[in-house]
Amino acid sequence: MSLSSRAEEESAEEIHIPADIDWKMLDKSKFFFLGAALFSGVSAILYPVVVLKTRQQVCQSQVSCIKTAFSIVGHEGFRGLYRGFGTSLMGTIPARALYMTALEVTKSNVGTATIRFGVSEPTAAAIANAAAGLSAAMAAQLVWTPIDVVSQRLMVQGGTTSTHHHNNNNNPKTTSSSCKYLGGIDAFRKILNTDGPRGLYRGFGISILTYAPSNAVWWASYSVAQRLVWGGIGCYLCKKDSCRNENGGNSFRPDSKTVMAVQGVSAAMAGGVSALITMPFDTIKTRLQVLDGDENNNGRKGVPTIRQTVRNLVREGGWMACYRGLGPRWASMSMSATTMITTYEFLKRLSAKTQEGLTS
Repeated sequence: MSLSSRAEEESAEEIHIPADIDWKMLDKSKFFFLGAALFSGVSAILYPVVVLKTRQQVCQSQVSCIKTAFSIVGHEGFRGLYRGFGTSLMGTIPARALYMTALEVTKSNVGTATIRFGVSEPTAAAIANAAAGLSAAMAAQLVWTPIDVVSQRLMVQGGTTSTHHHNNNNNPKTTSSSCKYLGGIDAFRKILNTDGPRGLYRGFGISILTYAPSNAVWWASYSVAQRLVWGGIGCYLCKKDSCRNENGGNSFRPDSKTVMAVQGVSAAMAGGVSALITMPFDTIKTRLQVLDGDENNNGRKGVPTIRQTVRNLVREGGWMACYRGLGPRWASMSMSATTMITTYEFLKRLSAKTQEGLTS
């Protein structure tokens, strides 16, 4: 479905946007191979922000992002900003493959079905994008949750943090798992031996509650944001009174840089909205996956529940504690959304079976 269909054809401003590429138009082998390479690079660039967000979420007191970053670099070096990256990267590739497959198949099928029911194209696009984001997130979590559990355990395992005491340098106290890991494989083995498969899927339910709505909101918001931005461009052209076509309206054919800029701005807008709505769920999810439970009467620690996690957060800093790490997460989601969507659209064009008609 193209943004430049019914609504634009009926308006005075005509903007010729490159045609959308659906699942049937893609060379699948090229799509997955190039996708693995491109998204691995994007993940490497954005990973330090994820580490900062995770450290802030498990910290028992409110600490600024800058202070957290300097603390990590000062005591662990720049390698501290990439703790768990190898594990995360190994899981990202199959998870992305599942995500992209579910996304494109759902978007294509739902979009076609809703239009057949007589739904307007803009509404159909929003519904299709929301459904696609929802199904893609649920499919990807089958791989992402165990990777999240392992990589986040490694993220918070640093030289400046302690489970039981403050250090001598007045660094913020971070509550984390008492078990220490030598790497991703060692963490995977120890979690499996200690808690079984359930340990690797700790927080799976809250992950679905976090990422499924987040993706649905993001893709729907992205669809709406794109239309708003292109509509703004149409209004600008109308006021400028340029690019007149033969019918007396405005006709504009954007180049690839303009298209990428609009996609990037729309993605950042959608990312900010999604981050704000789902932040409490993400904080609870991270705590569940990283922290040990409260000790019971026998002195043994049990798996923390959502209720215990929320109670501990509120006790530490009130309800606003659920928004710890909002700054890094907002920045991470906005930057990630911008880079991911421009990379994703670029990937789809590289993977198209034919390049004819992609710029008209």
